[in-house]
Amino acid sequence: MSEKLQTLIIEDEELARNLLRSYLKDHPDIELIGECENGFDGVKAINDKKPDLVFLDIQMPKITGFEMIELLDYKPQIIFTTAYDQYALKAFELNAVDYLLKPFSKDRLLAAVEKVQHRIANDEDNAEKLEELTNFRPGEEYIDRVVVKDRHKIHIITVDQIRYVESLDDYVMIYTNDGRHMKQKTMKYFENSLDPKNFIRIHRSYIVHVDHIAEIQQYEKESYVVILKDKDKTKLKVSKTGYKKIKEVLHF
Repeated sequence: MSEKLQTLIIEDEELARNLLRSYLKDHPDIELIGECENGFDGVKAINDKKPDLVFLDIQMPKITGFEMIELLDYKPQIIFTTAYDQYALKAFELNAVDYLLKPFSKDRLLAAVEKVQHRIANDEDNAEKLEELTNFRPGEEYIDRVVVKDRHKIHIITVDQIRYVESLDDYVMIYTNDGRHMKQKTMKYFENSLDPKNFIRIHRSYIVHVDHIAEIQQYEKESYVVILKDKDKTKLKVSKTGYKKIKEVLHF
């Protein structure tokens, strides 16, 4: 290659960072431009430095590697590193992304780098694969939090903080008691990922946390609105299908 791959390591374990650094230091096509110990710093480093390649750990404090990807404005080539995690491995296999299973050998790492070089040489973009990876949900588990970025600040929203979610084309607006946050995900993703015992798709435009419903009012023949428990008594439209779902969940 004519230019070296500008490379970042994002890994919370010092021993793992040391190992990666020792494996990469003599590689003729790699230039290590930085290391980060957590996902918050990792997001900033990737968006600021725009590396060609990132070695990204999945299990990190604060936010996971998967959550980190959702917050990136710029998506480089990524080689994931992970201890044994059957759900992460299944996600990697389904989406054909590169990963290194700890502990890994230098030969295994070099083979992964070679695959990245081949993709770059053939101008293969992996942004779509990474997007699909962030939509992967293991088994029947539902999400327990959502990570969003507001300018330069990262917020972790637990699902019990969510009052309702509103559709905005390819984005959603998540409303909490503390404000609202935009997220580049679809309503379908949230409908599938939030526990249906607690969240109801009441309309094509709204998913509501049942604990925040104060009452349901009829405002036209066979038309309803839910009124929320906030100080503004927010009103949201309810479709016929949504009304049936509310009756099933709230047992009335």
